[in-house]
Amino acid sequence: MTRRTFVQTGAAAAPAFAAAKLPDTKLPVCAFSKHFQWLSVPEACQLAASIGYDAIDYTVRAGGHVLPERAADDLPKAVEVAHAAGLATPMVTAGIVNVKTPHAEQVVRTLSKLGIKRYRWGGFRYDTAKPVPQQIDEFRAMSQDLAALNKQYGVCAMYHTHSGAGQFGASMWDIWLTLRDLDNSAVGVNLDIGHATVEGGLGGWINTTRVMAPMLRGIAFKDFRWEKSAKGKWAARWCALGQGMVNFAEFLKMVKAQGYEGPLQLHMEYDELGGADSGKTKMSISKDEFVRLCKHDLETFRSMLRAAGMA
Repeated sequence: MTRRTFVQTGAAAAPAFAAAKLPDTKLPVCAFSKHFQWLSVPEACQLAASIGYDAIDYTVRAGGHVLPERAADDLPKAVEVAHAAGLATPMVTAGIVNVKTPHAEQVVRTLSKLGIKRYRWGGFRYDTAKPVPQQIDEFRAMSQDLAALNKQYGVCAMYHTHSGAGQFGASMWDIWLTLRDLDNSAVGVNLDIGHATVEGGLGGWINTTRVMAPMLRGIAFKDFRWEKSAKGKWAARWCALGQGMVNFAEFLKMVKAQGYEGPLQLHMEYDELGGADSGKTKMSISKDEFVRLCKHDLETFRSMLRAAGMA
């Protein structure tokens, strides 16, 4: 079943699920629907629930499970299907960059109507031809406009941090400068500790976690290690949770001390997922192998949460 098929069949598919109680937790562990793009919404929810996730973080963007231009019609159906499967919907990942992004207000309005208070936002990139301070001022103005829209509807945009050249937020001080004087209940941060460790593997991620604490509204988890290619070039290689260099134990200790309450997102972006890592609609691995990898990361993560006294 394709995403297009869901537009016609999603609502009808919802009653096929047995009624389920939604998880009652302040730290719901979300399946990222990007990794389930090879399935329709009903199939993705069934599988995510059977694996053991608490919630689903729907992709509401071009090529996602819910298309932005269809958000008003299709997101309520998708939420109904998720809840029927026993999955909470505390957030979505939107394709919103600023208020001028097509369908931005429609998506935000729909989230508000559904009681979804947080969405992932991002996409600022530096132009090497322009001074960085000037661009930070421009990004701050765009963030202020988005904050005003979000406050109107009572939701919060969480800027997702990436690593890499040209990525705004990779250095962390730039996003802090941009958001520090704004209302962080309207525009906050979705901290990806994997990307933060790529950029600051020794102590930078610690400083990042400390400075971002007041702005933290979401956290994404993934792991990586440095590897040298056949051409002798070092690169960050994403890997299964617990098999890389991210210091999850220390990070979770800091998160707990800060009293964080919000969605926890598991991102599985390593090659072994056979295309599901990058949101492809066809995979080169079996469904059984996909489930095995998901369960490994989820069980590893829950063990980490227990060790940190967060589960």
